[in-house]
Amino acid sequence: WICSFPPGMPLLPPKLLSLLGCLCPRNKLCTLLQRWNVPPDLQLSRQVAGTGVPGKKGTNSVLVLIVGLSSLGAGAYALGDILRPGLGPGAYMCSKLSHLSPAAPGTHPKVPSHVPFLLIGGGTAAFAAARSIRARDPGARVLIVSEDPALPYMRPPLSKELWFSDDPNVTETLRFKQWNGKERSIYFQPPSFYVPVEDLSSVENGGVAVLPGKKVVHMDVRGNTVKLSDGTQISYDKCLIATGGSPRNLPAIERAGKDVQKRLTLFRKIEDFRRLEKISREVKSITIIGGGFLGSELACALGRRARTRGLEVIQLFPENGNMGKVLPEYLSNWTTEKVRREGVNVLPNAVVKSVSVSGNRLVIKLKDGRKVETDHIVAAVGLEPNVELAKSAGLEVDSDFGGFRVNAELQARSNIWVAGDAACFYDIKLGRRRVEHHDHAVVSGRLAGENMTGAAKPYWHQSMFWSDLGPNVGYEAIGLVDSSLPTVGVFAKATAKDTPKSATEQSGTGIRSESETEAEASEVQLSESSSPTPHVPTQGEDYGKGVIFYLRDKVVVGIVLWNIFNRMPIARKIIKDGEEHEDLNEVAKLFNIHED
Repeated sequence: WICSFPPGMPLLPPKLLSLLGCLCPRNKLCTLLQRWNVPPDLQLSRQVAGTGVPGKKGTNSVLVLIVGLSSLGAGAYALGDILRPGLGPGAYMCSKLSHLSPAAPGTHPKVPSHVPFLLIGGGTAAFAAARSIRARDPGARVLIVSEDPALPYMRPPLSKELWFSDDPNVTETLRFKQWNGKERSIYFQPPSFYVPVEDLSSVENGGVAVLPGKKVVHMDVRGNTVKLSDGTQISYDKCLIATGGSPRNLPAIERAGKDVQKRLTLFRKIEDFRRLEKISREVKSITIIGGGFLGSELACALGRRARTRGLEVIQLFPENGNMGKVLPEYLSNWTTEKVRREGVNVLPNAVVKSVSVSGNRLVIKLKDGRKVETDHIVAAVGLEPNVELAKSAGLEVDSDFGGFRVNAELQARSNIWVAGDAACFYDIKLGRRRVEHHDHAVVSGRLAGENMTGAAKPYWHQSMFWSDLGPNVGYEAIGLVDSSLPTVGVFAKATAKDTPKSATEQSGTGIRSESETEAEASEVQLSESSSPTPHVPTQGEDYGKGVIFYLRDKVVVGIVLWNIFNRMPIARKIIKDGEEHEDLNEVAKLFNIHED
């Protein structure tokens, strides 16, 4: 905006224009201070660079920059005559200010050598911890080092709402309508929420900075330092490891070679969503391997396109039905039929033996002799916790559950905490666990942040998780939900209000954990209900809504709420109490499942 003045504004002196031409040869100086590596002490402060007069954007910035560059130009002219008689002032300044050239792609601003709070990983757990730290210590300086090139974002919409968007540019905007119709971005906060990395050490009142696209490759626990992939070293006072996990692959696919790998998606990040969305528009057939949360959600999402665009969607898995490791058999079978009604060709009891390329198609051979031909494969077969730092840091990895082994306060060492998918923690009610869900990342990240600022609180607030098979069928769960445990299910007829869409209309949020985790179990008073006695389901029944209790030694350790929403605090209270119940039909009444 300096090099293209509005009509009537006096022209700058020719020698200053020469200097501006040197600094900005294409006459675009508007992003000079943001895109160029200007030393912090030479940058305009936010106050000075702000608008001087309402309605006249950038008044102060223009004035200060003109005055400052005029002075620099005058000094350059004098120095040029004295020190470089053969050079003009513009050329001399270019030689002196050559370090202000645009940063090379992939480079980052100056990283502080020390930070009070270092968070390794840029996902949900790290963001929750950062907010928790700042809530308890408003002046805290927090640095998030993230291997992901994007700012912290929520993952659930990548396999849920984004697929149901009618916006043709959804892969770029990453904005979506929640089931309640409200629009939002998948990013937790806009870029303006974060402090520039180079300003973190000096900015007033601290803040949260994100260093994207960098990986911590070595950790010196005794020296309180970490080393990044580019060789940068950072020391810290307190550190959180929230490295998450990486999608598992199938051995049969890993052995198949590069031609198969090129047609494989391991779904986890924004780029995976963008790539799969593009592929779904170009190919005729996609096969999803995996019958768990992610596989079933993607099957339903892509099944919608099967009806509208002629895309063939196949889902295969070794279990008897969808969600077979979580839901009791009768409900798993019902879920499988629901997925089929969404337009998906579901193949249960399918174990992959080999994958090969035949012509232009992939051929999946199953152990029972069946063959499946397809154009692209999505492997949704679980997550492998990222624990590479354990070796250099000398941290323990749990041999049973995987992940960094931590105590009930999520501590691995006196000044190191772990949260999210990578934490194998001790649950004071349910024992040693590792959980891979969004709400656990929120709960554990928040607790780690509190404990990093001195709270010394154990993990007792049970996180929940949810899965939606489109806007009309969904469930929420808490505790240990394992189909190998004894279960008791109590169901009732559903109404129009008993859908994920209706639930989000009532709560005002599509990411249901944002509201659910605010209610503490101790706040819920269990009382008897006069509702009629619910019934235990029979095979073939249409399971409208209900409660499934999971038992261990006659004590409820897990609960699934099927098309019942905004009742999670009650379920949390039941698990926290850890009592035996003679009649779970009476307990089911507490969820008011017979309300109209």
